[in-house]
Amino acid sequence: MGEKSKKGGWCGWIIALIVAAAAAGAIVVLVMKKHKDSSSDAASAASEKKYGDALKIAMQFFDVQKSGRLVNNKISWRGDSAVKDGSQEKLDLSQGMYDAGDHMKFNFPMAYTATVLSWAILEYGDQMKGVGQLEPAQDSLKWITDYLINCHPKDNVLYIQFLNVNHGDASFDQMCLSACFTSLTLWQVGDANADHKCWDRPEDMTEARPLIQINASTPGTEVAAETAAAMAAASLVFKSKNSAYSSNLLKHAKQLFTFADKYRGTYSENIPEVATYYNSTGYGDELLWAASWLYHATGDQTYFDYATGKNADSFGNFGNPTWFSWDNKLAGTQVLLSRVSFFNSKVSNSDTLQEYKKTAEAVMCGLLPKSPTATSSRTDSGLIWITEWNALQHPVASAFLAVLYSDYMLTSKTEKMTCDGNEYTPSDLRKFAMSQANYVLGDNPAKMSYLVGYGDKYPQYVHHRGASIPTDADTNCKEGWKYLDSTEPNPNVATGALVGGPFLNETYIDSRNNSIQGEPTTYNSAVIVGLLSGLVSTSSVVQSFT
Repeated sequence: MGEKSKKGGWCGWIIALIVAAAAAGAIVVLVMKKHKDSSSDAASAASEKKYGDALKIAMQFFDVQKSGRLVNNKISWRGDSAVKDGSQEKLDLSQGMYDAGDHMKFNFPMAYTATVLSWAILEYGDQMKGVGQLEPAQDSLKWITDYLINCHPKDNVLYIQFLNVNHGDASFDQMCLSACFTSLTLWQVGDANADHKCWDRPEDMTEARPLIQINASTPGTEVAAETAAAMAAASLVFKSKNSAYSSNLLKHAKQLFTFADKYRGTYSENIPEVATYYNSTGYGDELLWAASWLYHATGDQTYFDYATGKNADSFGNFGNPTWFSWDNKLAGTQVLLSRVSFFNSKVSNSDTLQEYKKTAEAVMCGLLPKSPTATSSRTDSGLIWITEWNALQHPVASAFLAVLYSDYMLTSKTEKMTCDGNEYTPSDLRKFAMSQANYVLGDNPAKMSYLVGYGDKYPQYVHHRGASIPTDADTNCKEGWKYLDSTEPNPNVATGALVGGPFLNETYIDSRNNSIQGEPTTYNSAVIVGLLSGLVSTSSVVQSFT
């Protein structure tokens, strides 16, 4: 009895020790998990703050680029400019935004800017509001759409302002085009060569600003359709904020879409001077893009049928992923109509709608670096890289589409998509989008932010006239050239400018004469604002814009 009792006691102690060890182990695991979760939450919060800070900076470039009589001007070195634009025809075309580092107002990319900015506001307005950027985004959008409305004074009139500027070197020739297009008559007012040799601030411009129109016999389908898309999308942005303004935008959008569709023609063929700068590769994508936005804005089945009927057969290019840009809207259209597939059960079974969604997923599969169909068009560090000139436009635009599609999947509780048999989640798409954003913000071999004003190191010699010339400089058209060639950093910081970006070997030459890498564009700002807005907080999108 005594021996048995002793053994039993030892067994009890051993069991107790095992239980205690197990409990201790469980506590350690729990503490480690909590620590890991806490670290993960902290890292997530830090990332969200980073994107929020970057968004506040990126939004400022729209103010840098404004033309006209500035209201509540926040940029100390900017002032009123181009205030007489349109006066030849008794129109006020002074507003809008300059396209890049010069004094151009190209409506093809400017309207695209408005469409993308509208899309970002519609999807991520709450996130923008959370960091105090919703109102600035709406104000910048309205600065463009006010201008577009004035460019369209009658049902069938949409004006262009056209101006050539020679930078003194053929490699930097630019054309200043205040692009507002008309549907009936072709006019050219003034000498397109009058201001070839100027490097000056927009506030000091004295050059002529001639006007051109396109018409039924000289059509410009791309620009008319893109302007229709911009106005339709913007009408949704302002629907609850200013219903009368929203209705006016929608009226213009419908009229312009009708013109674009009825009088079809490639604008850069009919106005060959623009081909060097914003050459169009076709207008079918703009027609589908505009119809898709008009469907969202109106709910009118006619526009849905347009985008999914014979025009889709002609222009949809299903199964062939493309790059989203100011010139090609197919990938954007595919993602936008995928939203309908995800959230609108009434039409989600449309065969053509499913083709849009399948092609959108093919675009996503091409972006994911581990996908069997991943594009090889990347730098060694993983940045999508398609073209040498303005290299960042494609990775940023692609990342914007990726974060949208990721959020569509999450909101619709779609757990995965398939790329050649391999499964990927919304998280995979979001990680890709973050990788591109992080590269832009400084996680790159140069350890430099390509967003001017963000971080400790960013380009100092941005190819931008207004930024390069001191505000107190007394220069004329020709004397301003010395500031292009100056070895001193820009006296004015073009805050929020997203420069062109790195070469394929991931180098960047910070020189004002390097417009290939150092010139920012307003449409780049639209996509970086969209991307950062999608990353600024926990992902979610509304299921309906109305």
